[in-house]
Amino acid sequence: MLKRIPAIEMSGISKRFPGVSANDNINFKVYPGEIHALLGENGAGKSTLMSILAGLYRPDSGKIKIKGEAVKLRSPGNALEAGIGMIYQHFRLVSNFTIAENIILGTKNKKIGINKEQIESDIRSFSSSFGMEINPADKIYQLSLGEQQRVEILKMLYRGCEILIMDEPTTVLTPGEVKELFKILRTMAEQGKGVVLITHKLDEVMEIADYVTVLRSGKVVGDGQISELDKQSLTRMMVGRDIVHSQAEGKKQIGELILAVDNLNVKGVRGNRAVSNLSFNLYKGEILAIAGVAGNGQKELIEAIAGLREIESGSIEYEGEEIQHYNVKARAVLGIRTVPEDRIGMGLVPNISIMDNSILRSYLQDEFKKGFLLDYPKIKEYARQIISDYNIVCSDIHHPVNYLSGGNLQKLLLGREIDGNPRVLAAAYPVRGLDVAASEDVYNLFFHEREKGTAILLILEDLEDVFRIADRVAVMYQGSIKKILEVENTSIDEIGSIMLGAEVMGEQYAEV
Repeated sequence: MLKRIPAIEMSGISKRFPGVSANDNINFKVYPGEIHALLGENGAGKSTLMSILAGLYRPDSGKIKIKGEAVKLRSPGNALEAGIGMIYQHFRLVSNFTIAENIILGTKNKKIGINKEQIESDIRSFSSSFGMEINPADKIYQLSLGEQQRVEILKMLYRGCEILIMDEPTTVLTPGEVKELFKILRTMAEQGKGVVLITHKLDEVMEIADYVTVLRSGKVVGDGQISELDKQSLTRMMVGRDIVHSQAEGKKQIGELILAVDNLNVKGVRGNRAVSNLSFNLYKGEILAIAGVAGNGQKELIEAIAGLREIESGSIEYEGEEIQHYNVKARAVLGIRTVPEDRIGMGLVPNISIMDNSILRSYLQDEFKKGFLLDYPKIKEYARQIISDYNIVCSDIHHPVNYLSGGNLQKLLLGREIDGNPRVLAAAYPVRGLDVAASEDVYNLFFHEREKGTAILLILEDLEDVFRIADRVAVMYQGSIKKILEVENTSIDEIGSIMLGAEVMGEQYAEV
């Protein structure tokens, strides 16, 4: 019997950053035709390990083999030449280029000149073959995060990667799109390609993966065939304990109206109407979830509430006062705090320190000033308190914030906004990219805020989370809220059908 040769084999891989051991003597292998899930808490070392395999980082020690041959991956270009492609949580796209230009960027084309129309036609056909309908002429900056993620997937598929690494690939996809993606991955596996899936969604791991490796604190703490494991055992390996899932305890007695949005119209970056005649009321002490397929105006709605995007028409009233003409700072002073969809692009400044990012909203407050200067000892104390209170894993508060993992970036952003004692808290995809334990921590924070009487508006992508934590759910389709439902009186099927454009009978929306 012939011995199976791994598609990739990493032996004794170690990698240190200042003050932290990201990978500690890790052994990891993936066989041809295998979908291999890589699990672990935020900061466990998953992305670092895969970034080594993708040529972005060099290991301090250890060896890498591809199909039995030792290799030195000194750059992402080397890795691509070796047939390894990685799709990151934070996209590697050129914002001013078109979709087509991003997909062909870096590919070897010996033809003299480029036929733009032919390339766009080829890419349109290529994307359609994978069930991803796109307009190749659209610029990247015009796209939602969900659409950008699809471009990243297509970019690697277009290069014919034999080994595809996907870091949280489903976070911006609808349930239907996830199923289509899984069909693609299974087809790739059947063709003998290796797939590594980094994810925190255990349901997806159980559905699509063949094998799993679990990291904790930079070390392998377990692995095995999926058929021999269950979600509870995987969770225990990831966090070292059992997790009790947070859940709303029945219907809450909500308070008075605090935010009223009436017939709101907002344009998107393409000049199209992204939010159309949208209306809803938000009450103190409630969690209102917004459900909808990515790209249906959720991003523009959050930006309009925050004051980041000018509205065409309609009104936003805060405690009976129209505030659509208020700027971001004025709304924050009122107590309106927002967490944007793009945490590293809009919520945080990647190249400045964790400490400085912690006070971006509050650096003008007297407590952080010493005369005309900033009081850095107090700022340092505050940043350390944020890190402690919100369980943020970092080695040094003076390091740039982009040293943090995706989940820790999100917790820093959320912690900063919640620490501002909001009266209205609006957050877009607050647990995107967070592991199961971190997600529960975040949801517990929202429950605590609700108990304080904070009005909470959450854009969520997981309908199971909607039913666990929300009091009401507003379903968006093509920029409008088609219906607002009591969570206890609806179902996933009903919400899902409205999300996809099913006709809604009766009133457009119901109030409490």
